[in-house]
Amino acid sequence: MYNICMSRKAPKTTCSLEQKQKLEKIVHSHTAEVRQIKRAKIILACLEDKPINTIAADLETRPNTVIKWRSRFEAEGIDGLSDQLRSGKPPVYGVSLRNNLLATLEKPAPPGLARWDAPALSDELGASKDAIWRILRKEGIHLNRQRSWCISHDPEFTPKAAAIVGLYLAPPENAFVISVDEKPGIQAIERETGYIETDNHKIVRGYKSTYKRHGTLNLFAALNVATGVIKTQTTKLKRRVEFLGFMDSIMADTPSDKEVHVILDNYSTHKKNQNWLEKHPNVFFHFTPTGASWLNQVEIWFSILSRKALRGASFKNTENLRTAIEEYIKAYSKTPKPFVWRKREVKGSQLRNNIANLRN
Repeated sequence: MYNICMSRKAPKTTCSLEQKQKLEKIVHSHTAEVRQIKRAKIILACLEDKPINTIAADLETRPNTVIKWRSRFEAEGIDGLSDQLRSGKPPVYGVSLRNNLLATLEKPAPPGLARWDAPALSDELGASKDAIWRILRKEGIHLNRQRSWCISHDPEFTPKAAAIVGLYLAPPENAFVISVDEKPGIQAIERETGYIETDNHKIVRGYKSTYKRHGTLNLFAALNVATGVIKTQTTKLKRRVEFLGFMDSIMADTPSDKEVHVILDNYSTHKKNQNWLEKHPNVFFHFTPTGASWLNQVEIWFSILSRKALRGASFKNTENLRTAIEEYIKAYSKTPKPFVWRKREVKGSQLRNNIANLRN
């Protein structure tokens, strides 16, 4: 008696020209998943009327796998080559934990804690800390991150702010718009800095805990809103006489036939300068609303200066500090660019415990 092994041959598989072109595109794709490419090859082989065992051997798979994807394709087309949804392992924690967590975050934190954290939420809800972190990550909630902003209570905030922003977006013709302010009390701090390797082998910036103070400097700055050009002057003090002296230096470089619109905050030395203004009839002071100094664009430049030249640096004296500031300004001035005004409006009513409402 002889056993004759005959190759199993699939029934004739057919498809439209468009479907075949899509299958070939999947096979030659550099971004498609490997399993999708393999399934497309199975169907293309079936379209060539190859035997099932031959297809399985060529593609290093089982005959039952070939039959499965051939049947799926015949029933659903190319969509049938995608994985079907699987039930998976039943979740240990249901939707109720997510809802209870959001509701808990709106309640006062336990005694002794300023705010909720993962261990406190874990104890309160009877869930593991890993489960708490998974929900927080999924909902985009960061308990440790903070943001702050200034809210102006000036009753004339709207017209004052509109006037300032109007100067940024549509400055008067034949005029300069400059943003002026001072950065007081810049400390010349001396301390050792460098790089260290932590226990988890990450390289981070290290600072010695002890340091020496060597005095402070005041920095006046004027930003040309249209060009981004910055002019500065360092002083020991920030009195009215220093402020007006800085303004005199600006006017010395400004054509007298042009209007100069100066944006200032409400610091006392910026006001009650009528005598100086009378000597400069082409100069107009514009004050930001009370509690809204962030409307002054030069504040953005001060932030950049602090981040790039001051934060984490070490200075043995105020002259070192002055040199560092001047060198940064020299480098910045090679490619100045104006700032694009796009402040986001923040209202006081937004500051409340409304996490559940935000996530629903």
